[in-house]
Amino acid sequence: MADLQKLVDELSTLTVLEAADLSKMLEEKWGVSAAAAVAAAPAAGGAGAGAPAAEEKTEFDVILTGDGGKKINVIKEVRAITGLGLTEAKTLVESAPKAVKEGVNKDEAEKIKKQLEEAGATVELK
Repeated sequence: MADLQKLVDELSTLTVLEAADLSKMLEEKWGVSAAAAVAAAPAAGGAGAGAPAAEEKTEFDVILTGDGGKKINVIKEVRAITGLGLTEAKTLVESAPKAVKEGVNKDEAEKIKKQLEEAGATVELK
């Protein structure tokens, strides 16, 4: 078994962006989504991996495609939505197209999209 305290200490040194990248890598490797697991746990009720793929999409990724020339306003909104620090939010906005939030429900995705568009950004949902 791994030395859990050592692992905790090492993970504590990660920046927010590194932690987000680690989370994505683990989700891909394990085939799970932390946001989906929390949202789907109460609704799972016996639905197995054999569920049909034609079900209505319930998870959306909010993708920032551009700042619309209003970078400062968009950075402020990204910080408010994600809780990222100034540097991380600026990097995210400057590296568009980039996901702001992944695996969120439709209502939250629409709300985030509206917030970002009001700040001047161009956004798409996937």
